[in-house]
Amino acid sequence: MECRNALLEVEGDMEKALQLLKQQSLFKAEKKRTRSTFQGLIETYIHTGGRIGAMVEVNCESDFVARTDEFKELAHNLAMQIAAQDPQFISKEQVPEGVNTEPQTACLLLQPYIKNPEQTIQDIITETVARVGENIKVTRFARFELGQAEFRIAKLEAGTATSE
Repeated sequence: MECRNALLEVEGDMEKALQLLKQQSLFKAEKKRTRSTFQGLIETYIHTGGRIGAMVEVNCESDFVARTDEFKELAHNLAMQIAAQDPQFISKEQVPEGVNTEPQTACLLLQPYIKNPEQTIQDIITETVARVGENIKVTRFARFELGQAEFRIAKLEAGTATSE
């Protein structure tokens, strides 16, 4: 119904209708951004060969949404992204002052999505928020690589994010 209404509003122009629908989903996601997220799940991903692994905690508002296939798929794709791209932080706000790093590579939410480089991870999360109708947040993640003595953990704490 939303697609039909968008097409009517822009007098049948498909490109303009797609832009309108995207703006509407961004608006819906923005309204939900302040809602509490105490449910969710922890997803893991072990890359072929078992040399790299990632674990991510993704939170939402209700356990009902956390059990949906769409939410589980999002969490799995985020774990795969972390294993493949090795982010250091969750968001740009988390990067300490004085650290010389490229935000698009160091911050998970700003990275190009490995399955569709035209979108960022934040875009994928925003689309999922618009579809499921609940706020979704990446709370923390860890990445392990065989042979490396250290591993990276990034987490959000009371509105701020840290990396260890």
